[in-house]
Amino acid sequence: MMDAKVMDRPRAGMSAKEVIARRVAQEIKPGMLVNLGIGLPSMVANYIPHDYGVYFQAENGVIGLGARPPEGMEDPHLTDAGGGFVTAVPGAASIDSAMSFGIIRGGHLDMTVLGGLQVDERGYLANWMVPGKMVPGMGGAMDLVAGAKRVVVAMVHSAKGEAKIVPECTLPLTAMRRVSLIVTELAVIEPTREGLLLRERGPDVRVEDILAQTSARLIIEDEVPEMRIG
Repeated sequence: MMDAKVMDRPRAGMSAKEVIARRVAQEIKPGMLVNLGIGLPSMVANYIPHDYGVYFQAENGVIGLGARPPEGMEDPHLTDAGGGFVTAVPGAASIDSAMSFGIIRGGHLDMTVLGGLQVDERGYLANWMVPGKMVPGMGGAMDLVAGAKRVVVAMVHSAKGEAKIVPECTLPLTAMRRVSLIVTELAVIEPTREGLLLRERGPDVRVEDILAQTSARLIIEDEVPEMRIG
C-alpha cells in the first residue's frame, strides 16, 4: 500500500490528468499526424494551439480533430472514437474506416497517445482488459501500438494504491512492441533495451515519491530534472 500523503501531493495547482496532458502535448510538433486515445489522451488536444499545424486522427474516420467544444456547443455528429464530443479544425476530413485503419496499419501515424493499465520493465503495454468488467475487445489499440512511429502512454502513476508500472504485466498485452515514452503526473519514463529510464520528475515530486509508487526497476542517471508543463 502506498503512502497516502505521497499520493495526495498537490502538483502546481493542477489535477494529475492536466499535468499529464500538458506534458504529453510537448511531444507533439507541427506537421505531425497524431492519434489520441479515448479518455485522458483526448485531453492533449486542449493544449495544442489550433493553428499549430497538427492533425489529430481518430479510428472512427476523422482527421483534423480539435479540442472539446464549449458546453452547449456539442455537435452529435462530430465525436472521437470513444464517442466524446470534439471540434474540427480548418481542413479537417471525414474518411471511411478502411482508410482510417489503412493509415494506422500502414505506418503513416507519427504518434499515438494511449491510456494504460500497466506498463512493464520491457516497455510492453496492457491497456484494454479491465479486470471485473465486460469489454468488447481491444478496439484499435493493437493496431496503434504496432503501427504508429511513436507510442506515448499517458496514464496516472498508480490506481487504488497499486503500481501501474510493474516488473511484468499481469493483464493481457496490447502488442509485443516496446512503447516510446510513459508520461504520468509523477514522471516521464523512457523504455529502453536496458530497462525503464527515469527522464523527468513531476512538479514538486521527489525521486523517492516516484520509487514509492513504482514496483518496476527504474534506471536513474545523475540529476533528474523536473518536467516543465507551462
